[in-house]
Amino acid sequence: MLNLQEIQNRAQSLQREFEEALARVETLNDLEALRIRFLARKGAIPSLFDELRTLSPEERKQAGKVLNTLRDYAQREFDSLRSRLSAPHPAELKIDLSLPGRRRPFASLHPLTQTLRDIKRIFQLMGFSVAEGPEVEDDYHNFEALNFPPDHPARDMQDTFFITDRVLLRTHTSPVQIRVMEHSRPPIRVIIPGRVYRNEAISARSYCLFHQVEGLAVDHHITFAELKGTLASFARQFYGENLRYRFRPSFFPFTEPSAEMDISCFLCGGKGCRVCKYTGWLEILGCGMVDPNVFEAVGYDSEEYTGYAFGMGIERIAMLRYGIEDIRLFYDNDLRFLEQF
Repeated sequence: MLNLQEIQNRAQSLQREFEEALARVETLNDLEALRIRFLARKGAIPSLFDELRTLSPEERKQAGKVLNTLRDYAQREFDSLRSRLSAPHPAELKIDLSLPGRRRPFASLHPLTQTLRDIKRIFQLMGFSVAEGPEVEDDYHNFEALNFPPDHPARDMQDTFFITDRVLLRTHTSPVQIRVMEHSRPPIRVIIPGRVYRNEAISARSYCLFHQVEGLAVDHHITFAELKGTLASFARQFYGENLRYRFRPSFFPFTEPSAEMDISCFLCGGKGCRVCKYTGWLEILGCGMVDPNVFEAVGYDSEEYTGYAFGMGIERIAMLRYGIEDIRLFYDNDLRFLEQF
């Protein structure tokens, strides 16, 4: 039987023997022999615990702490070396070079972003610059300066989100036309993309927010013929050279004369289908010559300058381009829909 001091001395001696034996291990077989010698049930370290029976309670507590420390240390070193010996050597790794590589997943642009980029690219190639403005507008820029007097019936055409009596979420991108003209002099050729808001019931054809691209050109001797030529060039570049188009008279408070532009239905070739409501034509934008009252609001001489303006809804253009029948799909964030683009 060993006393406390002898057990402590024996524990130190066993630790040195274990470390020397561990340093000589080269294979898993060597490691298994080391486990049997020191850590197995009848190994040197567990056998030393049997000597605790003859010690007093106080000595047993001290000796037990020493032996537990030795056993935990030996087990950690054993586990660590086993992990290293079990790991495959780089030369043993099997690589099949005939397997195809893993493709990295790439996100795609939202269909509205793709459509807007194409529209901007076409107009920028025609000499238009890009301007932006605030989405929270005042009544003057959104209505009055655009020839919407207070209580004018035309205001009912746009259901508005009012923040206060004079502050609102813009209902179109046209107020940026006013801001551009207030801070610059002709010649002006600019397009204005952005979000707009209407207090409308949400359905397959309408949403409470959508995107527009507004266009404005102001200079000496600008005519309606130039407006038609610009929009016809855009439509052919966007939809294809064989496209047919037409202009129909319409009304907008800030342009006079005003028109809407239709294009032949590129889905059915003008023969009539569900998308074009069997007319063979699709409306894509509104346009017209800038009303003299708008020029007066920004301090332009309407006798010296003329100009035209146009506006189109990006959602509508994208719906026509891709054959999408529900505007809500653009905002549902459904990957099954978005991954198609």
